[in-house]
Amino acid sequence: MTSEFYNRGLEQAKQKDYGGAIEAFNQAIQLDPYFSKAYMERGLAYYNSGTILQAVFDYTEAIKLDAENAKAYYFRALAKLTLKNLPGALEDVEKAIQFKFNDAAAYDLRGIVQRKQGNIQDAIANFKKAAELYLEQKDQENTRLCLEKIKQLQPKAEPTPNQAITKSTPIISTQDYFTQLLEKAEKGDTKAAISDLNWILKADNQDAQAYCCRGVVYCKMGNYRDAIADFNQAIELNFKDAIVYRNRGKARSQIGDHQGGLADINQALKIQPQESLVYIARGNVYQAMGNYLAAIQDYSQAIQINSDHPLAYYNRGIAYTCLEEMPNAVEDYQKAASIYCQQEDWDNYQQVLNSLQKIQSSIPATNKATYNLLRQRLLRMVGGHWEIAQRLIQQKKDFYPGMAEEWYLQTVIDDLERDRR
Repeated sequence: MTSEFYNRGLEQAKQKDYGGAIEAFNQAIQLDPYFSKAYMERGLAYYNSGTILQAVFDYTEAIKLDAENAKAYYFRALAKLTLKNLPGALEDVEKAIQFKFNDAAAYDLRGIVQRKQGNIQDAIANFKKAAELYLEQKDQENTRLCLEKIKQLQPKAEPTPNQAITKSTPIISTQDYFTQLLEKAEKGDTKAAISDLNWILKADNQDAQAYCCRGVVYCKMGNYRDAIADFNQAIELNFKDAIVYRNRGKARSQIGDHQGGLADINQALKIQPQESLVYIARGNVYQAMGNYLAAIQDYSQAIQINSDHPLAYYNRGIAYTCLEEMPNAVEDYQKAASIYCQQEDWDNYQQVLNSLQKIQSSIPATNKATYNLLRQRLLRMVGGHWEIAQRLIQQKKDFYPGMAEEWYLQTVIDDLERDRR
């Protein structure tokens, strides 16, 4: 029976009926949850239908069942490349090559990723390797395409001195300079940022903005006491911007001084009452104190000010989890993941997905009888037209990937009931 559904899915995918193929693979997986090939083929169907996130989930399931599945790594790399997750794509294609050494397509894909990352020489080397392998396979078309890619990447002739254009280094403002230092720290180069700031303060020990900037970097390093000392110095030098109080409040809370942290963040709110980051910071302090309702209120206020701030949704999801309000937590995690995906912030995207998976594993599976009841109830609500129900369910899957089938059914039912009211 399992192979019957699987073969039906293959046939429907071949005919480009991806919806039907996915449904057939669903049936095969329901009968055999360890059927790795079904996850692979369903992932391909999702990918071809444009549901890229769901494809990534299925390839991941296939890899869990077979850790050396080169094909799964290769297709997950393709999906991640489509999502513009270049580091993730490179990591997966490296695995594909590791487990299937002489795969021309994998070297070709690695060349594409490295070209997009700006690693031109590495990209050329991979396209050459792919061309050699395609040639061995007598695949003339792909060999030609690889050679074209190499030709496009070959360095052009250097301009002569008379052709060279001299550009003067633009003068940047003090604010821009400190912004660059903070961006350097944000990318993980905190030691270099601290070194630059130490040099500035050695030249002028009355530079309040430099103390504030160094305090922010110390916070990123987890060195909260030195951060507080720098924020104190900035305030003494009359630099009383909201960023000083907000970050000093965060640092004080981190060392256990929650009341002092609240006092600082409240001061920041007086200066910047419409800054979402201040509400997020105060919500974090309330959460550290165990006052989850107050934390949720502040995160909600941050979202009202800036509805596209992923951290507000993610932290509110954590607070809902602590209150065991799992549906609300899942909704917030999904929204945070969606925004991080749009921003191509893959580290935070993965962190949110990990939190989401923990919640899913803690929720007991709904039995088949309950699933059938939900399905029948939804069918009645759409007048017996299951294709309407399927379209509504697919919309939820596109926006909230990776949830249980019962969750999608219940969410669609809730939406329909809310609309009727």
